[in-house]
Amino acid sequence: MQPGQSASRVGRNEIERCRRVQMKAHFSRLASLIPTKERLALPSLLDQSTSYIRQLKQRLEELRKRREKLQGDRAVIEEQRDSLMLPVLAIREVGSALEINLITGVNQNCLLYEIFSVLREEGAEVLTASCSTVGSRTFYSIYSQTIKGSCCTRLGQGRQLTGGN
Repeated sequence: MQPGQSASRVGRNEIERCRRVQMKAHFSRLASLIPTKERLALPSLLDQSTSYIRQLKQRLEELRKRREKLQGDRAVIEEQRDSLMLPVLAIREVGSALEINLITGVNQNCLLYEIFSVLREEGAEVLTASCSTVGSRTFYSIYSQTIKGSCCTRLGQGRQLTGGN
């Protein structure tokens, strides 16, 4: 045997030894990740690892489907909640000036028309009106000037604003 060949053979042996140590460390790490009570042989460890990974994937898919369903249910509930939200009407009268604040759901615009109708019927002039939407609520602010008497009493009666008798 030549001196160069023995050196390469020693090098190959060292590489193989390092590879085996590395594989042993990988298998040890794999064994620590698998929920088992007894120590398993390598083939059993690999089989159990693959079945455990399949179970985890299946569980993950089930949880994703459940999350999507719950998010869909949540959207429906929020939509229903927004449609059932009762309007909030606040009226402040200072002399002949009238400030009306209305908070409604996004799809409840009919009240605004009714407020303008009552103001017009009672002889009030609308000076400014503003609107802003935040999330599922719409905020209206109406500033008006009363020309004759007070129109606050009719505006404060919810039956006339919501179409009830």
